[in-house]
Amino acid sequence: AMSFIQAFYTPCLSQASYYVEDHGQAAVLDPLIDVEPYLALARKRGATICWVLETHFHADFISGHLELSRAARCPIVFGPDAKPQFPALVAEHNELLHLGQMRIRVLHTPGHTLESSCYLLEDRHHKPIALFTGDTLLNGDVGRPDLLSGNLNKVELATRLFHSLHKVLWPLPDHLVVYPGHGAGSACGKHIGDELETTLGEQKRTNYALKAGSIEAFVEQVTSDLPIPPAYFFEDARLNREGYPPLEKVLESALQALDPHSFVSLKQSPEVVVIDSRDAEEFGICHVPGSVNIGLNGDFAVWAATLFPIDQRILLVCEPGTEREASVRLARVGFHNILGHLEGGLRAWQYANLPTERIDSLDGLDVAYFQQTGEVVLVDVRKDSEVRRSGLKRSFHIPLSDLPHRLIDFDPLKTYLLCCVGGYRSMIAASLLRRSGIIHVMDVRGGVNQLQEEYPEALASNF
Repeated sequence: AMSFIQAFYTPCLSQASYYVEDHGQAAVLDPLIDVEPYLALARKRGATICWVLETHFHADFISGHLELSRAARCPIVFGPDAKPQFPALVAEHNELLHLGQMRIRVLHTPGHTLESSCYLLEDRHHKPIALFTGDTLLNGDVGRPDLLSGNLNKVELATRLFHSLHKVLWPLPDHLVVYPGHGAGSACGKHIGDELETTLGEQKRTNYALKAGSIEAFVEQVTSDLPIPPAYFFEDARLNREGYPPLEKVLESALQALDPHSFVSLKQSPEVVVIDSRDAEEFGICHVPGSVNIGLNGDFAVWAATLFPIDQRILLVCEPGTEREASVRLARVGFHNILGHLEGGLRAWQYANLPTERIDSLDGLDVAYFQQTGEVVLVDVRKDSEVRRSGLKRSFHIPLSDLPHRLIDFDPLKTYLLCCVGGYRSMIAASLLRRSGIIHVMDVRGGVNQLQEEYPEALASNF
């Protein structure tokens, strides 16, 4: 009955939840909204979930604290200064929570947000054995200090973060295992490492934020070059603080299978967007007119929430059998107006003889031809950092995340050729343009990766 720790990692959100158990009692830290995996693990191990621990009000996903607290009938815990609008234990700094024969110490570490806290697991001899740091300390990074919409600016928060790291965490033993809330790829930090698990000593030696000598140097490093946070971050943080509709309710609506004619009548409303979650290549060949492609095989939910407001009314076209996965992933970032999905997927639409559209994908030789003639406009939708490494000659650069605000820059009479790294984002972009009335769009099959093989002259090294 020794202590047991298991990480639950969700790659598309780069997010880690943790299950911690000792002598039949368990705590779950930062759960996702679909809480069945935590409940199943507790059942399998014959344990009872006694605590739901939240390191902070998350901005990048809807946390499952309310769902899990309801299902396991246990309290939700936040650190000091949290002001949740539902029943929860707002702990004091150094407050102890009992777990089997061990205990969990709440350490208030403001900086990423005001209520940000770490949870220190101590064994029965009160020796520290593991530290769950949320977004306060990440592998190779720290949480960004600019996600609070409030009166506190990022310099004040970064200053608090410096004190949290140096006064609260630094004195803890070097061998302490650190379990952070995010892995590589999350927008919550700048360059988070791939490995989740690390130690405090390792971070003291290698993490730029812990190595910063002075508070001024630290604040400068942590606040510079921050990409603009997606707008949904502020919405998700608000829902995590105020409460959100139960997942069951969201899925009840989302999992309604609509026949093509019901689908058409709902789709006619200008407030509704149709999201097609199939692979870009299949989407290009044939799709429902006006639908936007965001493939389930990539950062599906993150792109949906970056491009559409989370109260957006959505209809889904899925590869049959993936409707639930698509709906749960959308719910995880806060979408709760999913009206249903096309029963039988695109094939049913075709059988009903309803109109379809296609978006052509071109290869390297076509790109070479159009770069020479200039008769189509080449648009690179990669991120700034990617374009800095290697550019696409004779192209305009509009990162995909900016596209919704830049639709005004496109001329409906021109033809546009969209390019990204591998073809995932370029098809999203092409379908978004087509939906907004820019009819003449194509994309580069396989993106820059493919060009590098077929036609490297199309690329400019920017080193």
